Formats: sequence, C-alpha cells, structure tokens
Amino acid sequence: MKLADYKATIAFSNGAPSFEMPVYNGSIGPDVIDIRKLYGQTGLFTYDPGFLSTASCESAITYIDGDKGELLYRGYPIEQLATNCDFMETCHLLLKGELPNTKQKADFSHLVTNHTMVNEQMHFFLRGFRRDAHPMAVMTGLVGALSAFYHDSTDINNPEHREIAAIRLIAKMPTLVSMAYKYSIGQPFMYPRNDLSYAGNFLRMMFGNPCEDYVVNPVLERALDRIFILHADHEQNASTSTVRLCGSSGTNPFAAIAAGVACLWGPAHGGANEACLNMLEQLQAQGGVAKVGEFMDQVKDKNSGVKLMGFGHRVYKNYDPRATLMQETCNEVLKELGLENDPLFKLAKAVEKIALEDDYFVQRKLYPNVDFYSGIVQRAIGIPVNMFTGIFALARTVGWIAQLNEMIADPEYKIGRPRQLFTGSPRRDVKDINKR
Repeated sequence: MKLADYKATIAFSNGAPSFEMPVYNGSIGPDVIDIRKLYGQTGLFTYDPGFLSTASCESAITYIDGDKGELLYRGYPIEQLATNCDFMETCHLLLKGELPNTKQKADFSHLVTNHTMVNEQMHFFLRGFRRDAHPMAVMTGLVGALSAFYHDSTDINNPEHREIAAIRLIAKMPTLVSMAYKYSIGQPFMYPRNDLSYAGNFLRMMFGNPCEDYVVNPVLERALDRIFILHADHEQNASTSTVRLCGSSGTNPFAAIAAGVACLWGPAHGGANEACLNMLEQLQAQGGVAKVGEFMDQVKDKNSGVKLMGFGHRVYKNYDPRATLMQETCNEVLKELGLENDPLFKLAKAVEKIALEDDYFVQRKLYPNVDFYSGIVQRAIGIPVNMFTGIFALARTVGWIAQLNEMIADPEYKIGRPRQLFTGSPRRDVKDINKR
C-alpha cells in the first residue's frame, strides 16, 4: 500500500463522525482520493454513474488531458509518435514501456510477422457464420475462438503465456479481420506475406486476390499505419475497462480481448466512425451539399432528434489531437486517389466547414473528432463501412493487451465488483398464489 501524499476529510451533516481518506498525486493529471476503506468505516458507497469522477485503476500507459487536447502514450505526445514512428514501434512502446532501438524494432517486427498466420481450422470455424453477418459479430466469435486453437498460452497468471498471447493477438488480428471481409464477399482468403509491413500485409490480405500480384500503395500503407497508431490506446475507455474487468476474473487473454471487441462494437464507442459515414451517406441521398445548411439547423434543434456524428468527444473538451493528424492523412489519401471531388467527400468538407465556423458548434467545442476523418480515409481506401469497427479493434488490441498485462502484474489488483444504489422494493414476503 502506497503512502498518502496528503489527506482529505469527509464531513457528514447528519452527525456521523468525520472520516479521513488518503489522497495520491499522479505524475500528471488530477490527484485521486482513495475511498477503498469508505464502506468498511462508514457503511457508505460512492455513487458515480458512468464513472465520471472515478479512477478505476493505477496505470502508467496512456494519459489524456481533455481540456488541453493532449494524448500521451508512455509520456510521448501522439503527434510525435504518429509523425516519427510506425505502428510496430508504438506496439513495442505500449507493451514494454519504451520505444525500441533499431535492433529491438527489427526483432519485435520479426516476431509479430512470424505469428500472422492462423490455424487452418479457423477457416472451417468461419464458414459456420452467415455471409451477411456483421463483421463485428464474426470478429467477436473469431477472437474468442483463439483460446480453443492456442490453449497453450491461456494462463493469464503466467508471464510467458501473457507475452506469447500478446504477440499472437497483435499478429493475427489483421489476418482475422481480412478473413471476415473476404468471407463476406465470397473471395478466397489471402495468406499473410512475411516480406510486407504490418499495414502493407493487411492491405494485401484485404484487397489482393490469387489472380494477380497486389502492389501496396505507400501512401495508403502509411495512412493505415497512422490509423493504427492513433487508435492503439485511449486510457480507461469503455472497451479497455471491459477488458480489465473481464480479465480481473482470471479468464484467458483471448476471452478478455473478445469482450473488448464486443464492447467496441457499440455505436457510441468504436462504431462511431461507421455511424458518421452512414450519416454522410444519408445526407448525400437527401440532396448532398445543397442540404448541408438545413441539416445543420436540424442538428441545432434539440427537438429534431437529428445528431451530428463524428463531432465532439466524451473526454476532449478541446480539439481531439488525433483529428488534426487524421485530417492531414485524409487530405493526402484523397489527393493520391484523385477523390478530392468525390461527392461524399465534398459533402464531408462542407459539414466540417460549418462545424468549424458556426458559433453554435464552436462555443460547444463540437470539433471534428478522429472518427470523422478516419471513416473518410477508410472509405477512400476501399474499406466498407461495416468493417470500420473491425479496423478499430485491430488497432486497439495492443492497448487492451498492455492494459490487461499491467493489471495482472499489479499486486493490488482484485476481481472487479462495482456497487450500486438500490432503489427497488425493500424486503417483503411471498403470499400464497390465491392471495396475490
């Protein structure tokens, strides 16, 4: 148990004695009040729906300052990582705590590359799904099924098992996502190639076919790599908290990550970029750019029920730092593919312009977030909208694993068990059925 940096006193107006609680300083960010002994000494719980003011764990991986619009992986600003590093370096950083040197990067990349194939029986498991199933439904099943194919690395309390499970998950996620896509369109699966980069391999497995060689476009390769970096981790969000809660029971890493995939599927979380593109496509069908002003007026009308997807963020009260980077990549990809004048992308630019200039959105800090631009980039690359969340899950896997491993290695960790404010019926007795 760590020593308190100072103490806070809670006083009660009902005459109950006051109670002191330790307060800890983080290296950056808000201090935290340790309430672990609150119930034992006062008989009270805290009440915090949505965990708006609750630190659920101690972590050294990712830090977000929502007011400043700052995102740090292990202390490094996301802007520097997305500009100067690739995804494999970022994975090494999140998992091991430091950026790799040249040899460490080569060794780590080699290790991941040599685990990208999946057990051949996974093909037969995949064929049990309907071809029109949502890819995230398929991915939840596939990731969970990994524990049946790789049960030699499922002991979450064994550090060696956790390490090999981490490499297997990071390496195999692109293969599984591309398999889910190929299955949905009736094309043959493409095996990974050891001479390609992580992002390049994924592009080939998604869009290549056995009839001809697939040449990786370096602009698209870099764009996808940046998407992976920007989505690699994001502190204690809903899916990460799900992975930690699931893993706290001692379940195997594959099951814990499958739980994260399932949580990520929600439209308020990983499905946000899918919802954003669906919004743009609906607006395009209703008249496109000519209807943008009318649409934005509806958004401002609280009674209309119309929502602006891809703008604003639960944590960032300033500009999402990932959005600025993704905006650059978006412009590069559209230029490379000659899509600057594509109707849907022109529509997106029109929506973006109003949101950045209209006082209603500026005052409420409803800036475009990373989902807005990443959805546009993925669509331009050729990734179908229903695959967007699968790409997100692929990228976030390394963050989930890092968070899970950190929790398991923490000597103070316990199985998660939130409390509640009960408002149901007090105790009552069951009456005979004829007297009810």
